[in-house]
Amino acid sequence: MLFQIKSYLQFLWHSKNEHAVHSPFVFSLLTKCFYDKKSKPEYTFLKKYRNSLLANNNTIEVTDFGAGSKVFKSNTRVISKIAKTAGISSKRAELLFRITHYFQPDFILEIGTSLGLATAALSLGNLKAKITTLEGCPETAKIAQLQLQTFNYNNVASIVTTFNSYLEKRKSSVNTATEHSGLNTEHFSLIYFDGNHSKKATLEYFELLLSTVTNETVWIFDDIHWSKEMEQAWEIIKSHPQVTVTIDTFQWGLVFFRREQPKEHFVIRV
Repeated sequence: MLFQIKSYLQFLWHSKNEHAVHSPFVFSLLTKCFYDKKSKPEYTFLKKYRNSLLANNNTIEVTDFGAGSKVFKSNTRVISKIAKTAGISSKRAELLFRITHYFQPDFILEIGTSLGLATAALSLGNLKAKITTLEGCPETAKIAQLQLQTFNYNNVASIVTTFNSYLEKRKSSVNTATEHSGLNTEHFSLIYFDGNHSKKATLEYFELLLSTVTNETVWIFDDIHWSKEMEQAWEIIKSHPQVTVTIDTFQWGLVFFRREQPKEHFVIRV
């Protein structure tokens, strides 16, 4: 907790708003998306989805493949408490919806479904998108799958798998297809990384998915200041030669691969 407090104070010291941004691409993103305060009809659907989970007092046995929880001491957890403390916040879900709606990605990958709060935001952001969401815990995935079906988020394919296993198999199959066709048409326009908050895993996912990027790709890394290791991973990602623009909102790190953009890093208050 002390580490995160120090990190947040440093973030506040360095952070800016749209008035200090001279990049037209980032300025437009901030003014038309990040700072859009208008109410959206989709927010009502996100609230209903959340409230149904907050009213669910059943317990599940969680299998945790990640860096562990700073909130829960036991793997037996009440669904409503997971939604309240471990899921994406209402404010962040609305921002994720706006980002998805702004960029209109056609293929989306979510690493870490949890109860599907973020998945719902991704789905509402572009109902025409094809979304693949990965969850390692079978019990958590069951709840998310039921929720997504109940609320008719039919553009989501939910897969129960360890993240590394899925990504390695996917990369292998893509490489094989590329060898035969000579073309690599596999891509994800938006990837939301909210699975394993460790340096090693984050960098592994980053490397495994680099082959999917296009000029319009946006990646969102959750909890980049969760630990010293996650901050180190974020610094490595920022400095990667394929990465051009990065935005640190403290909770999230956004990564862009736009070749026409100069390499710049922004620390932005949201």
